[in-house]
Amino acid sequence: MALLEARNVHGGYGGMNILNGVSMAIEADEVGVIVGPNGAGKSTMLKAIFGLLAVNQGEILLRGEPITNLSPDRLVHRGMGFVPQEKNIFPSLTVEENLEMGAYIHPQRFRPMLERVYDFFPPLKDKRRQPAGELSGGQRQMVAMGRALMVEPSLLLLDEPTAGLSPLYMNEIFARVQEINAAGVGILMVEQHAKQALAIADKGFVLAAGQNRFTDTGDNLLNDPEVAKSFLGG
Repeated sequence: MALLEARNVHGGYGGMNILNGVSMAIEADEVGVIVGPNGAGKSTMLKAIFGLLAVNQGEILLRGEPITNLSPDRLVHRGMGFVPQEKNIFPSLTVEENLEMGAYIHPQRFRPMLERVYDFFPPLKDKRRQPAGELSGGQRQMVAMGRALMVEPSLLLLDEPTAGLSPLYMNEIFARVQEINAAGVGILMVEQHAKQALAIADKGFVLAAGQNRFTDTGDNLLNDPEVAKSFLGG
């Protein structure tokens, strides 16, 4: 049984569909990556999964249970974490206070989960007393991902986790994504750095105009001439 399965999803804003029949599935031990041109519906798909916009047709399942149009707070309680691209930290709070905000579901698990997050992101432990807004962009992204992990999700959704980051931090974030996945968290992320993201992907989904254009392993998509020509810059 897939950890996450989306079947023929249509949805959007204000009655206008941006998604026009998207389907995808990932297993618990997989990293799934959604790529495609601007306006393809990539971030919209993540928001539809996380209950942030209405699904008008189709269904979304988590471990075989229907979750279509459930509210984000209910999805968090079912084991889903979400890191939006923007406004994903509390800049005036310290790193540790940000992480504590993420532990509201399991306050009794705060200390062990905090240590786990610090294991994934060692720089955060050194800066735990520092306001998160003073950190570099890469470190702020670590705080956002760490806070999402504090709810002990089985599925982590990441919307453009490397946007605006230097190549060094981009590689660091991708390495942490693989490490988090290896620790038992399924990951589905939207990425603008398509080649680098597909290189670590077990499954890749290429969207265009709100529809699946290609679905395959990351390796196969990287080596597909049509995908390379149309979506990967040659």
